[in-house]
Amino acid sequence: MANLGFLGLGIMGGPMAKHLIDAGHSVALWSHNAEKATRLAVQGGTACKTPADVAAASDCIFLCVGDTAMSREVILGQDGLIARAKPGTIIVDCSTVSPSESRRIGAELAKNGVEFLDAPCTGSKAGAENGQLTFMVGGKKEIFEKVKPYFELMGKLLYYCGGAGMGLHAKLSQNMILGSLLQAFNESLVLSTKAGVDPELMLDILNNSAARSGFISAKAPMVFKRDFSTNFSVKWMEKDMRLMLESAAELDIPAPVTSVAQQMLRAAIAKGYGEDDICGSIRVLEDLTGTEVKAAGKPSA
Repeated sequence: MANLGFLGLGIMGGPMAKHLIDAGHSVALWSHNAEKATRLAVQGGTACKTPADVAAASDCIFLCVGDTAMSREVILGQDGLIARAKPGTIIVDCSTVSPSESRRIGAELAKNGVEFLDAPCTGSKAGAENGQLTFMVGGKKEIFEKVKPYFELMGKLLYYCGGAGMGLHAKLSQNMILGSLLQAFNESLVLSTKAGVDPELMLDILNNSAARSGFISAKAPMVFKRDFSTNFSVKWMEKDMRLMLESAAELDIPAPVTSVAQQMLRAAIAKGYGEDDICGSIRVLEDLTGTEVKAAGKPSA
């Protein structure tokens, strides 16, 4: 049994922490929403008042929070992990944050003898709940090997990507494709539906063509049912797209398609769809064109 910690108990973090608890480890828990930590503690973990308290009780700590500012605050802020983390402690950030800022956080921790991995994950809500996440890891290879048994409780695929920040670069590159693919799907289905092609027929055509995509196959039925319950929210995908553009600027890489896709997600947030699943972003184009992509297959225009 290991002394582990987990910070951030939302759609992804909650199930991830539960897998560690179910494996018999001692898991210190913290969330901005104290009720989430208390509720999970009933199932075997220990709720803590601050991230520092988690650090005091743990030898290896995972966190999965919303953005770069949150990650920095829980690690380096007042009552953050750094306040009570012992030399030799390993901190693993599973959040999708700025690669440059992640490297800076790691450098600050190193001054205190604390090891750090960036380990963003993909698989959304279902992957977290079923222990089927994919992790992309950056940092020291020997530290990754130490933490590997815990990753394997939460995920099915582990990719060691290289030094600090490399896991994040890999994750953002993957999401860059997903974000642009999402926008292409939105445009295509609104166009075909308004023209009079049945959406379910269109999906069947896509699934049996060079345009076939597991992502589209999973998201299209949700659109047809008008089910926008959150697996991965619009606001967090928009955040990831912004991070991609920041990284692209740092590396002098033009990313015009990503820029347009990010702006369309921002439009969805402005329309009030930010908390919904990313497939709900199709409503921006639906609203503009007076067309609804639904299972009935008839354009409403």
